[in-house]
Amino acid sequence: MLVIGIAGGSGSGKTTVVKKIVNKCGGKSVTIISQDAYYKDKGELSEEEKRKINFDHPSSIEFSLLVKHLDMLKKGKSIQMPIYSYLTCARAKETITVHPNEVIIVEGILILSNPQMRRRMDIMVFVDADSDDRLMRIIRRDIHERGRSYDQVLEHYETWVKPMHQQFIEPTKRFADIIVPQGGANEKAIQILSSHLRHYLSEMKSTQETKSVSPKHASKKKTNNSKK
Repeated sequence: MLVIGIAGGSGSGKTTVVKKIVNKCGGKSVTIISQDAYYKDKGELSEEEKRKINFDHPSSIEFSLLVKHLDMLKKGKSIQMPIYSYLTCARAKETITVHPNEVIIVEGILILSNPQMRRRMDIMVFVDADSDDRLMRIIRRDIHERGRSYDQVLEHYETWVKPMHQQFIEPTKRFADIIVPQGGANEKAIQILSSHLRHYLSEMKSTQETKSVSPKHASKKKTNNSKK
């Protein structure tokens, strides 16, 4: 199993990069694990308290569960991935069954900030983008998907997103094996990553086909050759 971590600032285009890689490689052999599913349940808080949640601090993520689930997948076991809602700040009672696969992509702003996560990754990618571009995407996303007003988005960005990015996210760039500037618009970088994955999947398929030859068949073939 190949584990790839794709990090980067909020609004950097990580999701776009992941989708393009999966499309180029074929989705059947690639499983995506989102860091966002592992935010700690804060559903019991008041609406005022929920607006003050710092989603960009490493302590907001239940990394212990994410690490546990990643280890289970690497051992060939299925997991029950949580479903998290930014609107309620809580996890749903339902979960998503995720099965092990040849390639696991773990995507999220903080995944490279955790040493245990980094130790489990074969390739670490940092998706980079200008702060102005990220802010514009954050404004659109938070208004349409997270129910925030324009003023609330700017206040949240100024209070949490920007300082946390500078303190916890931007520094993780130094851990990256590959840095993708311009986010999802960088087709060359996406093509390089996709080519590497296709090559890996091709080698995996070849190895599996070789192993599928039974010892009995191999022994018979060897005996026939010896008679000649």
